[in-house]
Amino acid sequence: MKLTFSAAILFGLAVAMLQATPALSQTKPGSIFKVVPTPNENTNNNLLAASASSPNDIWAVGQSTIHFDGTKWTAFPAPFIKGMNTASLTGVVDVSPTLAWAVGNENNNGQSLFQQVIEQWDGKKWSLFPNPKFPPNSEAILFAMASTSANDIWAVGDFLQIDKNLDFNLFEHWDGNTWTVTTVRVTKSPFESLSGASADATNDAWAVGFQGFAPQILAKHWDGTKWRTAATPQVAGNNNKLNAVLALAPNDAWAVGFSTPRKPPNAASLTLILHWDGTSWKVVPSPNVGPKTQFQSNTLLGLTANSANDIWAFGFYLEPNGSEQQKTLLLHWDGSSWKIAPSPNPTKGDFLLDSLVSGVTPSPGNVWIFGEEDEIVQNNPGIGTLALHTTTGN
Repeated sequence: MKLTFSAAILFGLAVAMLQATPALSQTKPGSIFKVVPTPNENTNNNLLAASASSPNDIWAVGQSTIHFDGTKWTAFPAPFIKGMNTASLTGVVDVSPTLAWAVGNENNNGQSLFQQVIEQWDGKKWSLFPNPKFPPNSEAILFAMASTSANDIWAVGDFLQIDKNLDFNLFEHWDGNTWTVTTVRVTKSPFESLSGASADATNDAWAVGFQGFAPQILAKHWDGTKWRTAATPQVAGNNNKLNAVLALAPNDAWAVGFSTPRKPPNAASLTLILHWDGTSWKVVPSPNVGPKTQFQSNTLLGLTANSANDIWAFGFYLEPNGSEQQKTLLLHWDGSSWKIAPSPNPTKGDFLLDSLVSGVTPSPGNVWIFGEEDEIVQNNPGIGTLALHTTTGN
C-alpha cells in the first residue's frame, strides 16, 4: 500500500497578511528534522495537506501548491490559489507523476459562502475539474482527502442547506470515472464538522472532526457500504476537537487534536490522542509543552507514520510565558508511549506564529512534515511555507 496520509484544516484563511517573507531557520539541538527550502509564490503561503506517490513525486498544498522531484521543491500555479485568503487547497492525493487530485474551498465570487473546488494534475499543470452539483442556497466545503488507489479516493467535509437550516456530513468518492456525492443528515447534534480523513482499505476509512457548538470529538467510519458514527470516549471540557486521523489497519488507527479540560481562568488546551484497536477508540496519554496555567496551549493538527511503532504527530504550542508566540510541536510514538521531540523553528522575526499541519512518508524512514512559518518583523507580517525532513527514522 502506498503510504499517503493527508491531514488538513482550513487554517488561518480569514487572517489578512500583507506579504510573505521566507525565513532563515535552524534545527534545535537533538532534532533529526532539517528545514528544507521551499518556494513562496503567493502573497500568503501555507501548506495544509501532503501526498506522495514516491520519494521523487511529492505534493504539498494549501495557499501554495509545490512539488518535490527528488531534488528540489518547485511551485506550480493552481486555479483560484493566489494567496489572497479567498481560497485554499485542504486535501491532496498523489497518484503518479502524471495524475494527482486536490480539493479545497474558494470565495473568489465575492459571495458570503465558500464553495468547494476540485483540481486535477496531468503531469504538466493543475486544472479545475467539474464540481458535483449542489442546490442553491447551500454551502459544500471540503477539508481532507484519503485514498487507497487511483480508483478509490475520498474527499470529506460539510454540507449546509442554508435556507432550510440543515446540516450534513459530506462524502465525495472518486471511482476512476465519476465523483459521487453522499450526504449524511446530522440529527443528534446541532452541528458537525469533518476535518481529517484516512483510509487503509476500500472497506476501512475514517473521518474525524467535532460536533456541537461546545465542541466534542467526532469519528465516522466507512465499512465499504455506509458511513456510520463511531462511539468515542468522553473527554472532559467543552472545547474538544479531532483534527486528523491515520488508518494503518482495521485494528490500528490514530486520531489527534486537542482538549480543553479545565474551566476558566485556567482553560488551557492540551494535546489529545486517541487509538482505535479494532473495537473501540481509547484516549492515549500524550505530553504537553508548558506549565499547567491558563497560558498553556498545545494543539495537534496532523499525523504520519513510518510504521505502527514509528509515528509522528505534530501541530503547535503557545509560549507558556503568555506572549502568545506560537512554535512547532512534534510528538513521537515508539510503540510504547508518546514523547515530545525537538523540532525546528524559524530564527528570524520579532513575533513567531509557526505550525506543522500535514505530513507524508513516501518510503521507509523518509518523513516529510509541512506547515507554515509566520513572522512579524517590525510590524510587517509574512506567511511562508515550511517543510521539515528526515531520513533517519526514529
